[in-house]
Amino acid sequence: MLKILGKASSINVRKVLWTCAELNLRFEREDWGTGFRSTQTPEFLSLNPNGLVPVLKDDDLVLWESNSIIRYLASRYDGAHLYPADPIARAPVDQWMDWQATDLNRSWSYVFLRLVRQSEEHQAEDETARSIESWTKHMRILNARLLATNAYVAGKQFSLADIVVGLSVNRWFGTPFEHPHLPAVSEYFDRLSDRPGFATYCRNGLP
Repeated sequence: MLKILGKASSINVRKVLWTCAELNLRFEREDWGTGFRSTQTPEFLSLNPNGLVPVLKDDDLVLWESNSIIRYLASRYDGAHLYPADPIARAPVDQWMDWQATDLNRSWSYVFLRLVRQSEEHQAEDETARSIESWTKHMRILNARLLATNAYVAGKQFSLADIVVGLSVNRWFGTPFEHPHLPAVSEYFDRLSDRPGFATYCRNGLP
């Protein structure tokens, strides 16, 4: 059975849990991270030298980096409907997954740490304003993309890209500042509500 190391509140752990729900995979999860077992112990660092969750254990395979984990799960466990084998169909899925992990995530980091995590190290007004501006810019990019597809991020079919982007949209709505109206994003988020695991791992009250 798959083993997932990481607390269930982590947005990156939730990527893996939601993917397991989509693939109907059984798993065991262990709580690691802030408030639980430390990820800085030799035991954990031997699995992931970065000291971050999640970590996946599948028999002898140990894997870290959430997007790599969900790509692996879809590739191994009959998830071509989430992560196509055809390179042309797969390319936009990878593109939007990488965009979420780099550009989009980087934009919301500061303001999320200030307004949600209440981090004492993230209280600068100018940095907060810049983070909100950047986050809004990227969400407008997403809104334009969803207007174009009128469906999902990578195209007409739900994919792994919607798991990672959907969780970031959930974080957008869950971070308390004045948001511009982005109708395609709102409709997209409602569209995801029919997916297995969405209510449990995405729209579950956790930002």
